[in-house]
Amino acid sequence: MSLVLEGVSKVVNGQTHIYPTDLELQSGTMNVLLGPTSSGKTSLMRLMAGLDVPNTGKVFWGGKDVTGLRVQDRGVAMVYQQFINYPSMTVYENIASPMRLLKQSAEQIDAAVKNAAELMKLTPFLDRKPLELSGGQQQRCALARALVKGAGLVLLDEPLANLDYKLREELRAEIPKIFEEAGSIFVYATTEPEEALLLGGNTATIWEGRITQFDKTPIVYRQPVNATTARVFSDPPMNFLEFEKSGDQLRFGDGKIGAATSGAFVGLADGSYVAGFRPNHLKLEKEAPDALEFTGDLSVTEITGSETFIHLKHHGENWVGLVHGVKALQTGAELNVYLDQAHVYIFAQDGTSVAPASYAAAA
Repeated sequence: MSLVLEGVSKVVNGQTHIYPTDLELQSGTMNVLLGPTSSGKTSLMRLMAGLDVPNTGKVFWGGKDVTGLRVQDRGVAMVYQQFINYPSMTVYENIASPMRLLKQSAEQIDAAVKNAAELMKLTPFLDRKPLELSGGQQQRCALARALVKGAGLVLLDEPLANLDYKLREELRAEIPKIFEEAGSIFVYATTEPEEALLLGGNTATIWEGRITQFDKTPIVYRQPVNATTARVFSDPPMNFLEFEKSGDQLRFGDGKIGAATSGAFVGLADGSYVAGFRPNHLKLEKEAPDALEFTGDLSVTEITGSETFIHLKHHGENWVGLVHGVKALQTGAELNVYLDQAHVYIFAQDGTSVAPASYAAAA
């Protein structure tokens, strides 16, 4: 079974939420929709579910055109960021509710509910009402209800966003395991690149209503097809710097001149390009002998415990670096930073990828 979107788009009050989109998802796969808030993730999921009808294009499920089919007739389960449970029912009855609507036997319902409760660590709470549970337990109840429904398409719209850090980490690891044997198509929306990497499977990056790339998650992360994808799949977003290459010489926008000795710079044709690099690859020490050196003005530092974010202003651009350790740096001071050539992505002036960073291409 597969879910296929052919040229689907959505326009609301003259504003385009989803531009014409083609996408094919296979049964038994985890598919992550990764993009910032208001990029179109929820709008796309609503088209998949049948909650909205596309302005153009068609939706196919198992080869059948279901574009105009009601969500009730599609076998879809959805879990939202704001969990939804029936407050008057016990946890047991909440989980059992979709199976009762399908008129399954009491024995089937009981076995499925107890199995789902065990997976979601809800067994001690089956007799309680949802409002007697913590927020994390209520969300797990909603997830368990989606699990027992046996839906062919399970849509998870930022389901862990309101949970505490420890529980989020646990469920991120458990969700793929929980659903992997169901054979359904799973679509998981998130704003967090780290979450996409932890979930694995496939990732579609979304920016302003357009899917910019769809492939296996490690490929999208390591080999983005354009600068927009690279920006979306980096937290904080990827830094960029224009440069010109002539022979073995690199001339950057701030007047800095370097030698193209390694990485994606080697073999690059002469011309004007944009270099991209992730924040964790910006260093305060020169670790590689041919590392490029830049100078910027330190505007802000943010200490997150074992790491420090450094915010630099460099030749009109705002850069962010992520360095290990707690750094006592003076705001407003000039700061020298270093960049290993192996960690530099090369993009054309229009943003299309010219060459991935050599470390990523070799991974």
